[in-house]
Amino acid sequence: MAFFNNKNIQELEHLYKINLINSCSGFKSANLIASISNTGITNVAVFSSVTHLGSNPPTLGFILRPTTVPRNTYKNIKENGIFTINHIYEDIIEDAHHTSAKYPEEISEFNVTNLEEEFKGSFKAPFVKNAPVQMSMKFIEEIHIPSNDVLLIVAQIEELYVDDELLETDGIINLPKGNIVTINGLDTYAVPKFKKKLPYQRPK
Repeated sequence: MAFFNNKNIQELEHLYKINLINSCSGFKSANLIASISNTGITNVAVFSSVTHLGSNPPTLGFILRPTTVPRNTYKNIKENGIFTINHIYEDIIEDAHHTSAKYPEEISEFNVTNLEEEFKGSFKAPFVKNAPVQMSMKFIEEIHIPSNDVLLIVAQIEELYVDDELLETDGIINLPKGNIVTINGLDTYAVPKFKKKLPYQRPK
């Protein structure tokens, strides 16, 4: 088994280190976060850090890297206080991954990929059309994490759209049925398969 202590890790070649540490935490969620600027320019970008924070109220969070360079998603969220989260599925992996390219704010990633904007109801930010799970989000707070100089963005689910065939009778969203993908590291995508569902556990 390969072994790395902290000193070894710090001395690794830069890209190798990034790949190693980004993948050692395990499979991560694969989402497209879509937003809109005050001037009406849409933005969509891939994120692998969206995580559940709580159910009451329904709250999710995601990590933003340092804002020492332009972050269009962050700028739009701070301007409007809203955004959407859209699950990436197998058919759009390449286009979803391309949204990680650094375009200037006046160029919408929707216009340089085959991803399509979808607006629902009165919600101002776009959804990603055909995403099996879509959420409209309201910004609550940001928490600065000094050790890595990153931001935890905390937001509340305002609306949740789920394809009918994915929603089980107990409320579980059956993600494998929708070919929803996960991210391994920074640029490797996988499509999980269902193995088994286990009951709630109590002490023996």
